[in-house]
Amino acid sequence: MKSRVLNILLLILAWGTISGQQRMGPLSMEDINPILPGYFADPTIKRFGDIYYIYATTDNEMLASGVPTVWYSKDFGHWYNYTMEVPSLESINLRNFWAPDIIEGDDGRYYLYFGNCQAGCNIYGYVSDTPVGPWEKLNKDDTPVIAHNYPRKGFPSLDAQFFKDDDGRIYAFWGTWVHYNGGYAVGELDSGNMSKVSNAKNIPLEETPKPFEAAYMMKKGGKYILMYSGGSCHDETYNVRYSYSDTPYGPFTPGANNPILGTNGEGTVHGPGHHSVLEEDGRYYIVYHKHDYPMTRGGLSRQVTMDEMVFENDSTIRKVVPGSKDLQHFVKSNAPKNLALGAKATASSFYHLQSLQYDYRYKPSFATDDHNATMWKAGNNSFPQHLTLNLGKVSPIQRVMTQFEFAGYYYQYKLEYSLDGKNWEVFADRSKNRIAGSPMIDDRDVKARYLKLTVLDVEKTGLYAAVWNIKVFGSLFEAPLDLQSKPSKEGPGAKSLNRKLVAIDANDLPIQHDLASLPNRGNIGGNFEKEGEVTVEEDAEGTRALNFTKGALVLDRPVPKSLEWNGSFTVATWVKNPQIAKEDECLVSWCDRFRFNLANSYNALHFNSGHYGAAAHLDGHFDMEYNNLPSADQWHHIVLTFDGVVENIYVDGKLDNSQVMALASQIDAAKIRIGASDVGENYSGHMASMQMYDYALTESEIKKLMEATRPSDGKK
Repeated sequence: MKSRVLNILLLILAWGTISGQQRMGPLSMEDINPILPGYFADPTIKRFGDIYYIYATTDNEMLASGVPTVWYSKDFGHWYNYTMEVPSLESINLRNFWAPDIIEGDDGRYYLYFGNCQAGCNIYGYVSDTPVGPWEKLNKDDTPVIAHNYPRKGFPSLDAQFFKDDDGRIYAFWGTWVHYNGGYAVGELDSGNMSKVSNAKNIPLEETPKPFEAAYMMKKGGKYILMYSGGSCHDETYNVRYSYSDTPYGPFTPGANNPILGTNGEGTVHGPGHHSVLEEDGRYYIVYHKHDYPMTRGGLSRQVTMDEMVFENDSTIRKVVPGSKDLQHFVKSNAPKNLALGAKATASSFYHLQSLQYDYRYKPSFATDDHNATMWKAGNNSFPQHLTLNLGKVSPIQRVMTQFEFAGYYYQYKLEYSLDGKNWEVFADRSKNRIAGSPMIDDRDVKARYLKLTVLDVEKTGLYAAVWNIKVFGSLFEAPLDLQSKPSKEGPGAKSLNRKLVAIDANDLPIQHDLASLPNRGNIGGNFEKEGEVTVEEDAEGTRALNFTKGALVLDRPVPKSLEWNGSFTVATWVKNPQIAKEDECLVSWCDRFRFNLANSYNALHFNSGHYGAAAHLDGHFDMEYNNLPSADQWHHIVLTFDGVVENIYVDGKLDNSQVMALASQIDAAKIRIGASDVGENYSGHMASMQMYDYALTESEIKKLMEATRPSDGKK
């Protein structure tokens, strides 16, 4: 989940490109995968009593650093999400809740463990009287249950899974990036206090060939089956493998038919791994994550999936058939019929994703297909947006369940009903809602043929009105638990005002070698102050430009809130770079690169030949390079846009590269900098002009801007 490898495989090849468009494999209403509506990874599935629980990493933000949640269900047909109350550490405000696992102790209490890399990569432990919390620290002094550097120096303690043997002894298995960290680790958990692991050792790499992370131990007959994930979690190479032994400590013999689960030929299961196993009535089910579709850059918008896993004997697992449609026997829902299933749906707009990799529509009908791989997404991230259902006939409606795109953030909305589609009455008014959850449940006793959902706002800047599924029922039924997450104290998110925020033009400036500051001609005003060496000069052709030599221009105004989190933007500039380096060469930045250091929390436009040559987001798996590197010592119009879904880089009016992207930009205390980032990475060339907007310009608008700002040589 947290690779530091900087060289990635092209994701396009994994899906197969046909005439520049990628096609999704067939979906079926009989297929229950993914089993959860949302972006979650590293699932641990447990059954306590008659309720199933899935504990998972909350994905799709800042290197999978979302809130700690749990999903629960009695029937596998309806899953409910709850944000757990987990106390923070004294030294750090926790934001990593990676790869959780839970075990029931001999005392009847529940013990929750998860990884965190904010103060070294450690495994922390918590305890509660219930499987959902509230949780208390196992170690009041914040001592990790499994600390970094254990069992040897430099070993990262992440991805811990706990296994209770027949004799009551509990073993821990952990490790990530193990292909260059010497193999997985195994140790014994103190079953008395559940807060300390001892007798740890590394499992030699040759006993688990081609590993990456996510060890999982289970027992079949007299054999100990050590399952794990190989390849890279960021792309199609991710897979599930296994070895077996006569003891929890090994030695382990690799399975002869590895890997047993990988990307399928249709591409509907892409990059599967980091799993757990559920045994039910003598049958085994592997619960794992796979990548979303269209796939978000870096592979950290993952979804939880389940398939049956079959043993040939105690030491051999058959290859799993991914994406199989034979799990309907597992769904045991007694809920009434979903009146919205297959209902005709229309919307105020829907998003048409068009990039170099994809041509895909987030159609309104996807909200009524009861499938967690598809969603309706509005055409842009403005509000309000509405979705209207035609149930086909007048029907009693007592409950509406809405699964918004992000279970961990609140949506403000209104539900209305109508007999004729013209005259509307309020079914539920959540216009001031600040409670997150999935599904959002609204009850009332009415009769209607039409139902309209109007999404008014959302907690985080730049998120869209988007719905995995909306379900309608003519009668009520009980949820397994009566839980509701606490209201948020944040937001709603700031809105784009469709403004030109920043504008500078060297033609407005006199030639001078002692430039102190220059005014910002954009809407937010202010002045750019010089740091280091920046001058106004004319090049050999007489074109006036700012010349950067280990210097920068820093705006004395705060970065607008509309640019935080997933906010849309455009940065456009005319530049001439005499020599193109392999790294650095930052043209414009508006986040601090190392303040948060979490994958997609940083944004900047660059001009170098490396993996972040065009757009930098802190990690090679998220950065974007130039497909066709602009030539050195020539003027080029370079534009970076982001509309909340797709990031595009244009060179001289033509789309050069694109990627589906989820941002979590952190702008607190940051500055808009031209010619450098907060840590340097200085640009060493000429810049004739620069404009920055809090919305994404279209290709035609970019071409008009290019011509309007084209630098002149002073002779015309």
